[in-house]
Amino acid sequence: MPARFQSVERGMIAAVATTLECLAPPEPRPEPANLAGSIEARPGIDVETYLGLYRHVGADHLWFSRLYMSRDELAAILASPRTEVYAYRVGARDEGILELDFAEAGACEIKYFGVARSLQGTGAARRLMNFALSRAFAAEGVRRVWLHTNTIDHPRALDFYRRTGFRPIGQEIEITPDPRLNGALPRDSAPHVPIFE
Repeated sequence: MPARFQSVERGMIAAVATTLECLAPPEPRPEPANLAGSIEARPGIDVETYLGLYRHVGADHLWFSRLYMSRDELAAILASPRTEVYAYRVGARDEGILELDFAEAGACEIKYFGVARSLQGTGAARRLMNFALSRAFAAEGVRRVWLHTNTIDHPRALDFYRRTGFRPIGQEIEITPDPRLNGALPRDSAPHVPIFE
């Protein structure tokens, strides 16, 4: 048996990452009738616009992996025909992000999914996920849609995915440098996660 507790070095953060999958299109979940906003495709989105939206939605949950990529590497991902990016737009501002990855034959990974704090609890995430599953399963040959979430994400994220139709299939411990200590994200991001310097 491994030790029950593992030390995490200073300057690092740790999270339990859960992989979930959906093997058939579920029934769409009901959306509020008066819900504001629309889902818009962002083909050819440039790196800086993408990163601005990525930070806007993800900073509260310490999304960092796209911030560590070279601009050229990220630009290649965004330009790939296997990547689709969508925004949840309210008025003149993008308030949610959906990134689908069709690189794996027969599958679609929901690479990034979320709405900004101002839309949480409104039904916007439900609308965005209904769209994500509809779009993913409509692609030729897709029989599996999957994603990751972790314990730094929104506290209701795991339950949200399960109620949508995903089932957990695995867990891992992720330990990584704290992106608030190297300037990738502001120090006041995700105040629910302590900083250990």
